[in-house]
Amino acid sequence: MNREKLKNLLVRTLSGAVLAALLFGATLLSPWGYVALMAAVTAVGVWEFYGLCSRCGYSPQRVMGTTLAVVFFGFGAALFASFAVSRSLEAEMVILAAMLYALVAVPSIFVCELFRNVEHPIANVATTLAGVLYVAFPATLMLAVPLLLSPDGAWNPWYALCYILIIWANDVFAYLTGITIGRHRMCERISPKKSWEGFVGGVVAAVGFALLFGHLLGGNMLIWAGLGGVIAVTGVAGDFVESLFKRSADVKDSGAIMPGHGGMLDRFDALFISAPYVVLYLILVS
Repeated sequence: MNREKLKNLLVRTLSGAVLAALLFGATLLSPWGYVALMAAVTAVGVWEFYGLCSRCGYSPQRVMGTTLAVVFFGFGAALFASFAVSRSLEAEMVILAAMLYALVAVPSIFVCELFRNVEHPIANVATTLAGVLYVAFPATLMLAVPLLLSPDGAWNPWYALCYILIIWANDVFAYLTGITIGRHRMCERISPKKSWEGFVGGVVAAVGFALLFGHLLGGNMLIWAGLGGVIAVTGVAGDFVESLFKRSADVKDSGAIMPGHGGMLDRFDALFISAPYVVLYLILVS
């Protein structure tokens, strides 16, 4: 390994260690630490998504869209507090407030486009709203995952961490299997390096880690095995979706917030597609 590759590996390792420390520290500290972490993922992720759209020639309303995404997440955090923390807020009132806000905020995106005098107004409005749906919606659902995994619906930080660790295990082992025995490409048009062998390796690892966590937490092993499978398959779809966006924007990374790892989208892309399916799965099996 030459000096440049060694340096890149060192930077990537240190950056990954810092990210892992922040993730574990914030989540284990308190439920509000986990909320703050997901809020940061939402704000930075939406901003990076709008950056990709700008490179494609569109002009999303970055400030309005990011504000809408953060406020949308805020309503989700209020519901999270209602069910998991204080147990005193009226969830119905939070949902009503969110609906009323949406009735005003979403049309405002259309109205604001009248005063911008830029090209592609339809695409600009669409990409602005897409940022909220692509990033803020699944990040908000991430608040529900640990509550749905918990037998009594109470907050337990390890349920939140297990979900993210299964996603990471899938990613790591898919990469290791792919570079070792990968021969058959999944979709060269979007991601030339991903192979079916790597995909299988990632699924096996995700299910294996899910079973391990289910055993340690005393959960239903069949449900946890299914959870690992759902996370692996939808997580790979999330990787491909972000790869498609980056290829369209002709960039390697969505941002540079994490040296060696790229942007927030690069680290949490699997989550953004996986979270809705995971929540649906947990609702169905519970």
